[in-house]
Amino acid sequence: MTSLPESPRPAPTRAAGAFEVRLSDSPLPEPDRRALIASPRFGTVFTDHMARCTWTAGGGWSDRRIEKYGPLNLNPAAAVLHYGQEIFEGLKAYRHADGSVWTFRPEANAARFARSAHRLALPQLSAEDFLGSIEALVRVDAAWVPSGEETSLYLRPFMYASEDFLGVRATQQAEYLVIASPVGPYFAGGVKPVSIWVAQDYHRSGAGGTGAAKCGGNYAASLLPQQEAQSKGCDQVCFLDASTNSLLEELGGMNVFIVGADGSVATPELSGTILEGVTRSSILRLLADSGHDVQERPIALAELRAGLADGSVTEVFACGTAAVITPIGRLAGADFDLAVADGAAGRVTTGLREALTDIQYGRAADPHGWMHRLL
Repeated sequence: MTSLPESPRPAPTRAAGAFEVRLSDSPLPEPDRRALIASPRFGTVFTDHMARCTWTAGGGWSDRRIEKYGPLNLNPAAAVLHYGQEIFEGLKAYRHADGSVWTFRPEANAARFARSAHRLALPQLSAEDFLGSIEALVRVDAAWVPSGEETSLYLRPFMYASEDFLGVRATQQAEYLVIASPVGPYFAGGVKPVSIWVAQDYHRSGAGGTGAAKCGGNYAASLLPQQEAQSKGCDQVCFLDASTNSLLEELGGMNVFIVGADGSVATPELSGTILEGVTRSSILRLLADSGHDVQERPIALAELRAGLADGSVTEVFACGTAAVITPIGRLAGADFDLAVADGAAGRVTTGLREALTDIQYGRAADPHGWMHRLL
């Protein structure tokens, strides 16, 4: 990325200023940090600090601060360890060519975080605190935001039940934190077609469950099927609905789209069992802007298999914050194994990825006002 003079930095917002800065007494030396962010691997290296605040039933949210990144002190009776009462989010900070740092649609992440909190009976964090915590952390650890191709600072806000209590009820105490990790492409080999195993014996969620919430239990449920997918030579797993075992839902951590030979694009409709992805909704907007026939509807596995076999489906791709947009080149299951015709370089898939990342990295105009400047 071309290095240009840094533009004037905006003043911290009031919400960011509410977080007291307690600087680390042992930040990583600059040469070591530069070496780590030169070619970052996803989720393996973390910045010097983290954002944090505490909630109690009697006092609400308090003690907003930026503090040294480090281990958490958990009592063995902490409710999260026994009942899984926790939620999380994922978004990125992008360094633009002029040195400024931006994030993408954080208000949407804040709203989803609140919905997840409600479903898991956790306290809701205001959008102001959510955005303020991210801005405050990125300002302190700005040097950790990489500037290389396909790199960013991945931000992981999360909340967990911290009360020391074994009774089965909603917690009376919770902790909210944000940690950050410089990252490159989600898949180690970069952007290339992935292979998908369709799980027909396991389901990610069911009606009335937590499928629409971003909570750890949903991801834990996907790990055994993911192992099965890998044992079958596939990169990722795709789940079907629990009611009929016939309709596509989502991958272990990504939404899925199919592209027809006629240019139409379809994705499974939101049914309460599918996570409402921020990248998903952005793609729907970009597709509509470019004149595609866009459909949110039930998609049967049988329909997809038939479309791949007769050529009426030409591209399949997955999307999410971490992986952005990833082409799918192969779809397999217990009784089928199909190649996706244009999985390697599908025109719609590659065009969408370019359009989205150009907005995120400041290489193109932002007509929808999706980008939020952090510094």
